[in-house]
Amino acid sequence: MASNLKVIFLFLWSLLCEGGDVNVQQNPLIQVALLKEEVSIPCEVTFPYTLKYTKFSIFYYWINLLGQKTSIYNREENVQIPPGEENKTIAKSYNHKTMPLESNFSTGTYYCEVQWSDIRKMGNGVFVLVRGTGYIETSYGRDILITFTTLLAALSIIATALLVWKRKVLCPKRNQLNILRQKVETRPPSASPPPPSPVYDCLNSQQVEVYSVLETNTKNPEPRRNHPGETSKKQEALEESSDTLYENI
Repeated sequence: MASNLKVIFLFLWSLLCEGGDVNVQQNPLIQVALLKEEVSIPCEVTFPYTLKYTKFSIFYYWINLLGQKTSIYNREENVQIPPGEENKTIAKSYNHKTMPLESNFSTGTYYCEVQWSDIRKMGNGVFVLVRGTGYIETSYGRDILITFTTLLAALSIIATALLVWKRKVLCPKRNQLNILRQKVETRPPSASPPPPSPVYDCLNSQQVEVYSVLETNTKNPEPRRNHPGETSKKQEALEESSDTLYENI
């Protein structure tokens, strides 16, 4: 009786152990897909190499955002046990590619479910986000860069032209002034012309000359010249005076 109970206990324990060795996993948990693109539903099945668990069915389906379930695909698997690998646990991938996604309504959670004769295991699911368009490289940044570069080039050309024009207009005048300054600086002191005297100085010098002439005339008067008639009268008067003197004698 005790031996029978022991056999029953070992049988139940083996069943529990065998059931605990099976599992289904799905990774990654999130995917992003574009329209007209296929989606790979991951499905990794873990099971022991025994006659009971090497034969199973796989079901692929998805549940949309409204909670509606849609079947995608199912398959039957009968795995051959390699020699010497009996009772060993193995993990195998049974990924499935969907048809190209037709619309954004394909967004949802995609599941992989495995059923054995007496056990059913479901994966945790993969959420697939379907987008209409992916990253599109716009040319706005490039256009802005080209425009900015063109403006800088135009401004530099205009600035260069203005500098050249200023040099052509202003530099000759500056050169003439520099030449004149150099001539004035290099000229000897004797060769430098006297500065022009103002008008008042000219007038004052003329007045001084007039006064000097008057002074010279007063200091040195010229001998008075007598006319011929006056000389003859003086001689007659002298002769008369001399005659009167002789008579008195």
